[in-house]
Amino acid sequence: MTVMPPTGSLIPADAPFSAQQESWLAGFIAGIAAAGRRDSAGADAPAATIDVLIGTQTGNAELVADDVVAGARARGLGGRATALDDVTPEALAAMSHVIVVTSTYGEGEMPDNAGLFWEALQSDTAPRLEGLQYAVLGLGDRGYDDFCQAAKLIDTRLEQLGATRLHERVDCDVDFEEPAGEWTAAVLERLAAETGAKGTGAAEAPKKPRSQWNKRTPYPSRLATNRLLSTPHSAKEIRHYEFDLGDSGITYEAGDALAVVPVNDDGLVGALLEHLGSSGDQETAELLRTEREIRTPSKELIADLVERAPASELAAVVAHGDRGDLDSWLWGRDLLDLLRDAGSRAPSTAELLPFLRPLQARQYSISSSPLAHPGSIHLTVASVRYDRYEGVASTYLADRVGADSTVGIYLQPNASFSVPADDAPMVMIGPGTGIAPFRGFLHERAARGASGRNWLFFGDQHRETDFVYEDELTALRERGVLTELDLAFSRDQAEKVYVQTRMRERSRELYAWLEDGAHVYVCGDASRMAKDVEAALLGVIAEQRGRGEDDAAEYLADLRRAKRYVRDVY
Repeated sequence: MTVMPPTGSLIPADAPFSAQQESWLAGFIAGIAAAGRRDSAGADAPAATIDVLIGTQTGNAELVADDVVAGARARGLGGRATALDDVTPEALAAMSHVIVVTSTYGEGEMPDNAGLFWEALQSDTAPRLEGLQYAVLGLGDRGYDDFCQAAKLIDTRLEQLGATRLHERVDCDVDFEEPAGEWTAAVLERLAAETGAKGTGAAEAPKKPRSQWNKRTPYPSRLATNRLLSTPHSAKEIRHYEFDLGDSGITYEAGDALAVVPVNDDGLVGALLEHLGSSGDQETAELLRTEREIRTPSKELIADLVERAPASELAAVVAHGDRGDLDSWLWGRDLLDLLRDAGSRAPSTAELLPFLRPLQARQYSISSSPLAHPGSIHLTVASVRYDRYEGVASTYLADRVGADSTVGIYLQPNASFSVPADDAPMVMIGPGTGIAPFRGFLHERAARGASGRNWLFFGDQHRETDFVYEDELTALRERGVLTELDLAFSRDQAEKVYVQTRMRERSRELYAWLEDGAHVYVCGDASRMAKDVEAALLGVIAEQRGRGEDDAAEYLADLRRAKRYVRDVY
């Protein structure tokens, strides 16, 4: 019996070829297919088709990709956008012109919709790509050590496989719009010139309508509700916020994120100016309050302070060369602490300002449903407080936005993290504030009268103080909307219990839900929780299937390909 190949493959899985032969043959067949398409193209066909491949975690790369496609079509080129994980190596080999737009996740990792693509691309069996021309655009944050690492890796690997670079890679910082636009125009102009394409010169409108409210022009929303969810005795401070959308025209889906534009604490701004000897400088005060990051020092500032004050405590920590030690030392310290550490060698106000990064909006998973909560957006936020150190946006919302005051907001769509079809089972894993989108999911399903079963794994430290939305979840359970609810309060017993513990305890039922077509969603901490949950899920699959770790990994990969295992982690 012939084993059918995976989607996008041209060679049967049981064909009698070595890995090297398969790789060569896949590229050969793909080249013939591409040539055939060119020969059969009609007179009105575009001069070339640009495949825009997207790797995204928060949706920014998707927005840029939409602009690339619109710009290509305006120049008489074809354009189509595809998630990286939806592209097999064989399909990639059949493409002639590729533009990759990708962000980077975590510690230099691929975003969630690009991991499978990268795994295949770096394998020994990846086909040669001599017929491919490409360019790569990276989106990232220079504040991280592995800035745009995903883009760098893909760029290098495509070159290694024989593809021809059309244009040098550009790695964009958080304010990516202008450099991304300039890079896009340069790449498309070169392609149009090389292919003889002729277009109108006027870019088409992106396929998705853009809101007038964005990071440059946020909507001034009235903060209608600020309510404490955790009890006063909790070690955490978790709050529920409701933003009035008024006449903004903002429309959202359950699963999207909301960006909140914060304002720095006046007390910290004043203390900084006093330390710098610039008290009374209102212009600088407003700059520090609304436009510059003063809680978290930039890498460039750290390097400057070490050079200025080699005998400082900071310089001693940096000299060890251990990034983990530096992160631990920096935790709970802000810009003022570092200036004090540098003593008399600290920079002046004028010398300091160029090292301060722009104050960025903070993104939070939306915890409401537009069907159940029309005209408003809800957030579930943990206030960050550590001695004198406070989170910028979380304490701005908690402490410094008065009753019915306005807050700058704009929507960050997340199309990959959305409620499934009404009849599909849904498994949600979200401890702590990770419950946020799932509150929205459950209310959405209730409002739609969806028939699909819903299973929530939730937990925190103590049930008595940290069971947020307990009344709502109880009511949803009684109504039959929430089919299963598994709770894990880690410190209510001698042995700590987490959501992954509950997953393993219900291994058989969880696997049965997967076999019934369940969609699995994970939201919350990326550094530990998300990895532990994935390990538990792999363990459940391996235990129930009894076919080993490799089989479990492939089963989970199939869930990813089918968009049935998605994460919103931070």
